[in-house]
Amino acid sequence: MDSPKKRKPINRRIREQIIEYSLFFTAITSILVMVLIFFFLIRESLAAFSVVGVSSLLFGMKWHSAGNTFGMAPIIVGSIMVTLLALVINIFVGVPLAIYLSELAGPRGRSILKPAIELLAGVPSIVYGFLGVLILVAYLEKSFDMLTGRSILAGAILLGIMFIPALTTICEDALRAVPKEFKEGSLALGATHWQTVRRVTLPAASSGIIAAVVLNVGNIIGETMAALLVVGNVARLPSPIFDIFDPSAIFTSVIAGEMGEVPHGSIHYHALFAVGFVLLAIVTVLNISADLVRDAIQKKFGRY
Repeated sequence: MDSPKKRKPINRRIREQIIEYSLFFTAITSILVMVLIFFFLIRESLAAFSVVGVSSLLFGMKWHSAGNTFGMAPIIVGSIMVTLLALVINIFVGVPLAIYLSELAGPRGRSILKPAIELLAGVPSIVYGFLGVLILVAYLEKSFDMLTGRSILAGAILLGIMFIPALTTICEDALRAVPKEFKEGSLALGATHWQTVRRVTLPAASSGIIAAVVLNVGNIIGETMAALLVVGNVARLPSPIFDIFDPSAIFTSVIAGEMGEVPHGSIHYHALFAVGFVLLAIVTVLNISADLVRDAIQKKFGRY
């Protein structure tokens, strides 16, 4: 018979193999799920691409479901404008807030701000959308004498505010991951605290900050309910093209607003899946580009 001392290493190896195989299965499953999502979207959108045409569907200037006219240009333009404006708000508030929390805030200030930010991150998007309709849309309508406050600007402001907590949390983690030796070496050479933050900490944490920004691009462009309530969901090009006070539509608002009433198997049905496929393709390209940029920065400054 095997002694207890011999059985223990065998049992430990078995447990380690089980854990290893479980982790491998989880990784393979996540890849398969992603492949299946792409396969399903491509299969359901092929009919729209073949009937309407790839160029007409992607670059057509009108989206009018009642007339079977499906051009995504207004949706793409609206999504880009809302995302870029929201990202500007997101970065100009979230990154400085992360710098303050990680480098400048005292224990008392951090103990108050950190839980407040985490609490904001847990607020459901529908609550943000409801408050946006009651407060933001009404304010814009009165202040700028608009026919309706639902607009590109309203969507950008709401989505920019919504994802500040997520950006702040990830950026703060990236800043705190920078080794203390970097900061101490800079201070020892005579640099001030702010010079150390600007010339040492931020460059060293830039890969994590870029990852946070790109992640938030995906969050902003993929948000549904809040955007649906405040952006207007009118699939037309702004006139003039950069008029942020016009109502518009984004990928998710079109899908959420029209999928519930569309006949199954119709061209409209397949066109909405084509919208979802384009959205997923854009987010995938953004993620791959961010990984390449992050790897290039990490080679220069180190992996922090």
